Amino acid sequence: MNGPSRRAVLGAGFAAAAGTLGGCAGGAGPVRRLRLATGPEGGPYNAFGKALALAVGASDLPLEIIPVSTAASVNNLRSLDEGSAELALAMADTAEDAVLGLDSFSRPTAVTALARVYVNYTHLVVPADGPVRAVTDLAGRPVAAGATGSGVRVVAQRVLRAAGPADERPLGLAASVTALREGTVDALFWSGGVPTPALAALAREVPLRFLPLDAYVGPLRARYAPVYTTVTLPAGVYGLRDPVGTIGVGNYLLARTDVQEGVVRDLLRVVFDRWRDLLREVTAGARLEPRFAISTGQVPLHPGAAAYYRSVYG
Repeated sequence: MNGPSRRAVLGAGFAAAAGTLGGCAGGAGPVRRLRLATGPEGGPYNAFGKALALAVGASDLPLEIIPVSTAASVNNLRSLDEGSAELALAMADTAEDAVLGLDSFSRPTAVTALARVYVNYTHLVVPADGPVRAVTDLAGRPVAAGATGSGVRVVAQRVLRAAGPADERPLGLAASVTALREGTVDALFWSGGVPTPALAALAREVPLRFLPLDAYVGPLRARYAPVYTTVTLPAGVYGLRDPVGTIGVGNYLLARTDVQEGVVRDLLRVVFDRWRDLLREVTAGARLEPRFAISTGQVPLHPGAAAYYRSVYG
């Protein structure tokens, strides 16, 4: 939990949000269809969204989740703001930027958090026999820095800003992997679960080096937000002989403020009942627990989420 203010909010409760998407929950009434902005096909957000749609569909809730493919975090938050999606996944740093109206967002965005669902690991990947041995070697070199509108692009730009300007290429994961394999970029950034299948496949084809980024966690926390943490790519994954320290960023399941409280409570019951299924294709070894899920920093909890967590804590 995030200190006294968050505990006070949970203890005090919330007033009901205006329910433009409201309706009966828990097995009666018309089916509510909620669009969930996820990420590109084949990516972890898209996998999570499809798994959540299946889990909700297998429940007795009058609720349907419709996953929508997107470029991910930044685009997803804009979709919530514009009303083209009711739910979204986004990285914690981008979500806080949206709430505070910083960087990619010209004004504060009214979004709420349902849960912090898992942690992204930042991957900085280079050919093992290439000239890049450290982040500072990337200055002036072509780097696949994440698709426009994605959360990985935010992290990549912040790291590169601290390390020195590179020739940033706005490429998604599939295009980044192809570019690194073909030698048209000298490095790629990726932020996702471990292992990421596309990178695991690349590591079986091409000798790779994963550069440590843990030295950048402190400067990122000081300049931007405490959402950045030190995590470790473990030995064995991607064929690594030794662990590699890197940057961790949480992922939030978010909602518009006008999604009805009862819908959110029921949705979270499914999330916590089926978290193993939801995370199986996303990141290995992750667990979802309420005390972890409630840590959403500057992003306020949805009233329905607060009610759910109060019921868990008693």
